[in-house]
Amino acid sequence: MTLSHHSENGEVGGVYLSRAEIAARVAELGSEIADAYDGLDPILVAPLKSSVVFLADLTRALRIPHTLDVIELAPYTDGEDGGVRLLKDVDSPLEGRHVLLVEDVVDTGLTLHFLCRTLGLREPASLAAVTLLDRPYRRLVEELPLRFIGFTVPDELFAGYGLGLEERWRALPDLHLVSSIALPSAATEAA
Repeated sequence: MTLSHHSENGEVGGVYLSRAEIAARVAELGSEIADAYDGLDPILVAPLKSSVVFLADLTRALRIPHTLDVIELAPYTDGEDGGVRLLKDVDSPLEGRHVLLVEDVVDTGLTLHFLCRTLGLREPASLAAVTLLDRPYRRLVEELPLRFIGFTVPDELFAGYGLGLEERWRALPDLHLVSSIALPSAATEAA
C-alpha cells in the first residue's frame, strides 16, 4: 500500500521539511543530547501520539544509555480553553532521574508547562525538553525548560512525521503543510 502525499483535491500541501532534512536534524539533536546527558542515563518521556515518530528516531540517534516512557494527554472538553488532562501516566518512577520531555511541537507552551508541573512533583534530578518544531512567537508561558530545538517553524498547520489531523497523515515520512481545503469545517470557520 502506498501513501499519497497529496490527493487530487489538494488535501495535503507541499513538503515543508523532507525526511532527509528531518533525519539530519534528529541525528544532530541526538548528538547534542548525548553530550549533555553523558553518564546520566536519562529517561525520555513523550506524549502520545504525535511525538512517537520523533521519539523513535531520537532514541536510535542517542549513543548513551537511556530509557523511554510515554504519557497521554487530552484537552478538557468542558469549556476550559487550553487546559489538558492526564489520560495515561508514566510507568517509570521519576524520582532522582534526569527527565527529558520529547515534544513534537511547542507553541503556546501550555501543554509543556502542564507536563513540567505534573512531572516536577515526582522530584526528578532534572527536567528539560526537546521539541522537533518550535513556534516561540505563539508562547503564552515563558518559563519553559526547552533545551533542544529541532526547527523553528511558521504559524502553519503541519501533517506527517507523526503529526496528524483527525488521525490522518501521521504516517507520511515528510512534514507537509496542510492546506485550508483539508481543514474540518469547524476549524476553517474559527480561522
